[in-house]
Amino acid sequence: MDFYEAVSARRSIRDFTDEKIPQETMKRIIGAAYQAPANDHFRDWHYIVVTDPDMKREMLEGVPKNLTVKDVDDMTFISDPVQKESYRFAVPRQYRMLYDAAAVIVPLMKKKVDILHPADLSHLNVFASIWCSIENLWLAATAEGYGCNLRIPWGNEEEIAKKALGFPDGYLIPCFIGIGRPAPDAVRTKQIDVHLDEQIHWQRF
Repeated sequence: MDFYEAVSARRSIRDFTDEKIPQETMKRIIGAAYQAPANDHFRDWHYIVVTDPDMKREMLEGVPKNLTVKDVDDMTFISDPVQKESYRFAVPRQYRMLYDAAAVIVPLMKKKVDILHPADLSHLNVFASIWCSIENLWLAATAEGYGCNLRIPWGNEEEIAKKALGFPDGYLIPCFIGIGRPAPDAVRTKQIDVHLDEQIHWQRF
């Protein structure tokens, strides 16, 4: 797949077939993540790939399973109709979109600074780098014909996953990534249209 085709085709996928992903393909996809820029050049990220259903269940125990469309309608911060429609579809699937995926990929980054209370923007470089890595992974998965979704841990979700996965102290989970072959009827929610001529500025704003 051409690079720009992969960028254009990338969408959050929340419904999958039962198809498994070959280990060599998964290594190739995650290998692309390590081509991303790293703030300190070390690329000291780790990726845990979870395919075992029991392990997925244990790891995702903290993720809400019973969210509804009404829960979305009660979210007062959502006003845009396109955003609201996307949330109405996505929020109730937060658990199943991960559990039903062929694999859940768990990125790990070192806690080198307190990213929730940074002294300045440069302290967020380590966080920015892992997200560049995650985007590479997502585009590589798209190029291979797979789809992804992600959930940022909330509440005690990271603590539960850490206990299940056994990774050492000093690491942070930026997100859970569900990956698999999109189901034939998988919904690709609409994105808000961006008008480049209004949002690209030449020389000055």
